[in-house]
Amino acid sequence: MDTLELPITVNEAAAKLKITQLLANESKLSQSQIKDAMQKGAVWLQRGKNKQRVRRASKPLQVGDKVEFNYNSQLLATSAKEPELISDAGDYSIWFKPYGLNCQGSRWCDHLSINRWVEMNFHKLTDTQERPVFLVHRLDRATSGLILLCHSKKAARIFSDMFGCRQMDKRYQAIVHGDLSDLPTEFRVDQEIDGKPSSSIFSFVDKLNDYSLLDVKLLTGRKHQIRKHLSHLGHPIVGDRLYSEVVDESRDLQLQAVSLSFICPFTNKNQKFCVDKSKRLTL
Repeated sequence: MDTLELPITVNEAAAKLKITQLLANESKLSQSQIKDAMQKGAVWLQRGKNKQRVRRASKPLQVGDKVEFNYNSQLLATSAKEPELISDAGDYSIWFKPYGLNCQGSRWCDHLSINRWVEMNFHKLTDTQERPVFLVHRLDRATSGLILLCHSKKAARIFSDMFGCRQMDKRYQAIVHGDLSDLPTEFRVDQEIDGKPSSSIFSFVDKLNDYSLLDVKLLTGRKHQIRKHLSHLGHPIVGDRLYSEVVDESRDLQLQAVSLSFICPFTNKNQKFCVDKSKRLTL
């Protein structure tokens, strides 16, 4: 069995079973397969208006509960690419997210996301107690670079507001097709995305053959903004399989979040984090 979407409304007989027993009976998968899928985020429980992933086999069921099992053997067999811890500030941490690591889970699983990976492994890396993980901004799966994660509801509220109010200075770099050595300094692109104002600033850094390396600053934060704006300019990002007609299959998306600067709301000190040169994009 490769994929299975199994919705179950719990009746009186089902409420007497463990959730693993119920799902094994209905899916014909083993309880060990069910437990593995549960740990990886494939099982959901809706009780009233509340719907969330359920991971404990001992979670008691109630009549009227709705259990949803989204099984995808290929995804469940895939291992997450490991992020690298850059800095641990207690209430928040800074990580390097590699290409191919998601920021969020899907209905099929969440073990391939950075927030779940950190939730499962952070305490092992730092020899501290387990901490919750709150995602307050995102990078595309195909974008590598710096990401900030929060570990308290207070920190999540504060940093969400800071990102929303543009108090976080995020800088990117991208390798694009074409020679942009004559690009004016801090060239601004204003082009609507999905009917909303969108602005990006691009600066030339270097070139090699028919590729150029650019610095990028976002003035707004629309989905795929950098990729769309550069494609609109006729210089799509190398490796962009969505917005480029010419795709270099040998390279991943050449877009990276290279620096993150802000005033720490807990210490009032200026903070700046940069991607190590060994992990930077190279022409």
